[in-house]
Amino acid sequence: MYCPFCGHQETQVKDSRPGEEGAAIRRRRVCCACHQRFTTVERVQLRDLTVIKADGRRTPFDRDKLARSIRIALRKRPVDDVRQERLLNGLVRKLEASGDHEIAARYIGELAMDALREVDGVAYVRFASVYRNFREIEAFSKILDDMNHPSVALNDPSQETP
Repeated sequence: MYCPFCGHQETQVKDSRPGEEGAAIRRRRVCCACHQRFTTVERVQLRDLTVIKADGRRTPFDRDKLARSIRIALRKRPVDDVRQERLLNGLVRKLEASGDHEIAARYIGELAMDALREVDGVAYVRFASVYRNFREIEAFSKILDDMNHPSVALNDPSQETP
């Protein structure tokens, strides 16, 4: 592991402990050259996932990008960091367990929306407004109406705003 401060390639692990309910290991390290301390996090990765974008491009799955989107949607909402991390870990596990190594970006967005809907309605609407690219106030009204009438299928393409 390279030191993020001086770039030296030798670091020592001073402490290791499980994190994120056993889904990761946090390691406290110290650089052998500059003696700066830093933390690394190791996670299990079942397989390399590729995201298929709407325009057909393929990009490597970026857990951090999904995490940023979830955190932005949940910003200033009463959902603590531990619950946010659980939500994110659950989403990533579902993606990895799907059996496919190529996953449509649309599927990832829908999974995230469904998970956010269960956790916080405001975060769900925030995420949906960006993900579905709302352009008019009627789109917000429709999604709020859908939340109040759960019999309407949220993933039904015929129910979406263009």
